[in-house]
Amino acid sequence: MTLPRPGLVATAATVAVLCLCWFFWYSRSKAFAPPPSPSLAALGPVSTADTSSADDLAPTLVNAHNLLLRKGPNFRIYIRWIRGQMVRTRRQVNPSFDDPESFVLQIQKGVIHANIGDISNYLNSSSPPDAPLKNISLQPESERLKLHGTIHKTFSLPIELVGTLTPTPDGRVQFHVTKLDVLKIPLKGLLGGFHVELSDLVHASTIPGVQIVDNDIIFDTQKLLPPPHIRGQLTSVRVGPPDIEVIYGNAGNDETSLARWHNFLRLSGGTLDFGKLTMHHVDLTMIDASQDPWFDLDLVNYQAQLVNGYTRMTAQAGLEIFMPDLDEQTPKKAGQSITLEWLKDRNRSLPFDVPVK
Repeated sequence: MTLPRPGLVATAATVAVLCLCWFFWYSRSKAFAPPPSPSLAALGPVSTADTSSADDLAPTLVNAHNLLLRKGPNFRIYIRWIRGQMVRTRRQVNPSFDDPESFVLQIQKGVIHANIGDISNYLNSSSPPDAPLKNISLQPESERLKLHGTIHKTFSLPIELVGTLTPTPDGRVQFHVTKLDVLKIPLKGLLGGFHVELSDLVHASTIPGVQIVDNDIIFDTQKLLPPPHIRGQLTSVRVGPPDIEVIYGNAGNDETSLARWHNFLRLSGGTLDFGKLTMHHVDLTMIDASQDPWFDLDLVNYQAQLVNGYTRMTAQAGLEIFMPDLDEQTPKKAGQSITLEWLKDRNRSLPFDVPVK
């Protein structure tokens, strides 16, 4: 009988030991393995058309104090303070500073002023060419509002309306007309020899956001005024010269307390586009770099303010931007752009607007 060679015996033994070890490890791993994760099919159908996460689609929280917000070239509002949300108007479109129609400011509580003279100018500049009421001017009269204008009915007639402002339950503003004069001759019941009625003054069908109901003109400011549009539960509309003051929610208006705050706009959460950038889990604070009473922010020209400001990143990957007011009369020189040629020469000095420690 021929005996196996010692080398073959050692090799066979080694293989046997390895097989036993593998079998022992496999048995234990099967015994202690966690249950398998559910498949995508078990979780339900997944839409390929909408890949946005819930965090991306969440509204962005808004917090602002002493913000003068320009709404287009002919209107501005004075935000004393607000708490609310920036809500996207289209699911697939991020809110963007470059597209004021892409979001709505949903105010939960706050105090906003609009200058009465600004309102007059806006009504005149935005009226359609065929509007029956021209040359509009507004003046406060105690707690009431007085409107002067010219109506064309066979020939031009100067008119005067006096009324009060109140909020409606659905967030609109109601102007209740208590007196209408034509050529300084009072007309009883808004009717008289000239047969002038409220419906003669405003063609509601041609002006979105305006509705005539009996002796009331009801304004939907979200439709009537330029973007960014604002909505919320109104609790008070008050004539306080030289402004009209609007209060949302149970907002307080303690001037002593409000005067301690810096002028700023803070945005947090959700997603926001501005320029070429998209910020997820938004953490952005814009701070007035001037000592002016109001932080003048023009969304149409906000990039010029960014360029002339100072930006720094926080430890939480947020952005803090100290911005000057927009001054169209004395535009500042734009900072030097970093080109490939500049990068090739380390002897070139840093741009003048880069702080050096």
